[in-house]
Amino acid sequence: MANVTIDGVEYAPVTRGNRAVVVVDRGWIFAGDVTEANGRISLSRVIHVFRWESIGFDGMIKDPKSSKVTLKTIPGTVDLPSGAEVFRVPVSQDWGL
Repeated sequence: MANVTIDGVEYAPVTRGNRAVVVVDRGWIFAGDVTEANGRISLSRVIHVFRWESIGFDGMIKDPKSSKVTLKTIPGTVDLPSGAEVFRVPVSQDWGL
C-alpha cells in the first residue's frame, strides 16, 4: 500500500502483527508469523522465498506475487536459533499467502 496525503499531511501504512520476512545465514529467506522464546525464532504459516534475484530484494518485498518471485509453502513451523538471523522486514499479515 502506498502512502496517502490528506490535507497536506503524508501518512504511511502501519504494519500490525508479527509477520516478517526473515533473512538467515547462508542466504535462506523465510516469511512467517514470528514468535521468539529461549533464544529461538519460530515461524508459522511459513513461506520459503526460493527465487527473487531478477526483481531484487525490495521488489520481492513490495510484490511477492510477481512472476519473478518463487515462493514455496512449508508445512508446519520453522525453528531457528536467534543467532542465525541476519535481519527481518515486517510485512503485512497476508504477505506471500
